[in-house]
Amino acid sequence: MLLSVIIVNYKTPQLLLNCLASIYLFNTSGVQIIVVDNNSGDDTELLLKNNYPAVQFYQMGYNAGFARANNAGIKMALGENILLLNSDTIIQEDAINKCTEMLAASAFVAAGVQLLNEDGSPQISGNYVMKGGLNYLLPLPYTGKILKYIAGLFNVRKPSIEETKTTVEVDWINGAFLMVKKNILDKSGLLDEDFFLYAEESEWCSRIKKCGSLCVYGSLHVLHLQGESANDAFGSAGKGYFNLFDKKGYQIMLSNFVRIRKQFGAAWFFVDLFFYVITIPLFFITAIFSSLFFKKKALYSFADAVNFAKNVFGLLGFVPKIISGKPYFYKIL
Repeated sequence: MLLSVIIVNYKTPQLLLNCLASIYLFNTSGVQIIVVDNNSGDDTELLLKNNYPAVQFYQMGYNAGFARANNAGIKMALGENILLLNSDTIIQEDAINKCTEMLAASAFVAAGVQLLNEDGSPQISGNYVMKGGLNYLLPLPYTGKILKYIAGLFNVRKPSIEETKTTVEVDWINGAFLMVKKNILDKSGLLDEDFFLYAEESEWCSRIKKCGSLCVYGSLHVLHLQGESANDAFGSAGKGYFNLFDKKGYQIMLSNFVRIRKQFGAAWFFVDLFFYVITIPLFFITAIFSSLFFKKKALYSFADAVNFAKNVFGLLGFVPKIISGKPYFYKIL
């Protein structure tokens, strides 16, 4: 078997069916498809039996998140290559088979593709590591813009690749479409099960990269309806990872700091945490000033400042656990 495709599902039956339909438009011989369900509590299993009986279904029995569910699928995988694929993706132009062939013929150990938004515009598909996880400071309200401006003065390389039409080497790959050669997993290990959602693929790629190079194939395209399932689960809105003001933002923040501690160490953890803490008074002062003088044109509201502060204080409560480095499931949903 050439490839095992693992799709984690949580209450997204129609997205899952659409994803599978796009896969089955192309040749699936030599392809094992595994759907791991995080206790959706719906008729997903029946829908698969009726529409795609060849798909293997595994029930986690609880909402295990991304890392644990994918690890369960990897343990069932028979393919020489393993593809982690989001349920909110649509395969275009036979991207799965082409990626399998290109990866197998290359020295790369893992690969992604060019992800596209629903309107066909490019979406961040690969990333470069910034020392100490400093890229996680960029989404900070106001502070992030100041740091981005300073980085621009020193010509610091952007940490993400939004669009490429060629093959580019990267440090980590977007987990919506992440293909890995199975033979390297004995060295790299599986995904870290301390993570619930977010940052787990970047931490995993840091270990995969010790086994060889990673790339994004810009000539291959996959549509990614970014964040649809997570937004429903958290009751959140918006795309990407810049909304740090709700429950989803809290999970993003927590997961990012878990990754910083694991990958970069305690010193960098406290450096990044310092910037999050000092952003609180800056955010409140600027939010008050903006509401008085700019009103509808203000970037953020006073409520955003309050919610950001709540999330940072929540993060501070996890500091002893994160610093200890002991196994813990960092799930807030």
